Amino acid sequence: MNTKKILIVDDDPDVTHAMKVIFESREYQVSTAVNSKEAIKMLEQDRPDLIVLDVMMDTMREGFIFDRQLKKDPKYKDIPVLMLTAVKEKTGLDFKSEAGDAEWLPVDDFLDKPVKPDVLLKTAERLLQKKNVS
Repeated sequence: MNTKKILIVDDDPDVTHAMKVIFESREYQVSTAVNSKEAIKMLEQDRPDLIVLDVMMDTMREGFIFDRQLKKDPKYKDIPVLMLTAVKEKTGLDFKSEAGDAEWLPVDDFLDKPVKPDVLLKTAERLLQKKNVS
């Protein structure tokens, strides 16, 4: 059994359900939150090994703000964050090239929605392996 824990933070129940099914097919333990406030509570209860984070939830930039706060917190800064969002589709702005910038977008990777299940799994697995090596 895979004991790796993944927290999905996304306000779209269809997207969340689809990702949960994909990750659980590989026996990951998956929890979900609909916004950053709920995610913080979940982080305090059970530390995940990976966070999959949307950008636009309660506000247009909630995911960006949450990610920056997370990476500045010594308790959580080492948890890999995969930002998965439709921001490019909805706004025309492309943030992928900014992923990894310590100030602007300190996520570990960035994927545009919609994403194919195999790409999602491959990216998540790479980030989880990277965490184990660190």
